[in-house]
Amino acid sequence: MASTSNLKFRDVNITFKKHPVTDDILVSKDASAIKQAIVNLLLTNKGERLFNPDYGSDIRKYLFEPLDYATAGLVANNIRYTIRQFEPRISVLTLDAVPNFDDNGFDIEMTYEIRGSSQVPTTVEFFLSRTR
Repeated sequence: MASTSNLKFRDVNITFKKHPVTDDILVSKDASAIKQAIVNLLLTNKGERLFNPDYGSDIRKYLFEPLDYATAGLVANNIRYTIRQFEPRISVLTLDAVPNFDDNGFDIEMTYEIRGSSQVPTTVEFFLSRTR
């Protein structure tokens, strides 16, 4: 297994803010770049990316389905599939989607590890809601 110091991931920061000294666009590195890529991947609807219509996920289409455990399972399966297809740098260890009846959405908790890294697994929690 490669050490963490050998892995170098860089991506343009999604905020497009400038570096205060160099005036270059800020760059996300390593674990931060991967987390940003996951967010971009999951929030991109299939068909939005020109010349790559299969890129992205369909999780938004489930937000207007019944708020129940069956739909939560579909959301989780879609997230797993999307990450397996388009984010080869990580391996999802656990993924839970639970309907949140009070806030009208789904609570998502995902734990993943960066492949080829000795870093401890990363756990992210987020909420999917019906927004317009």
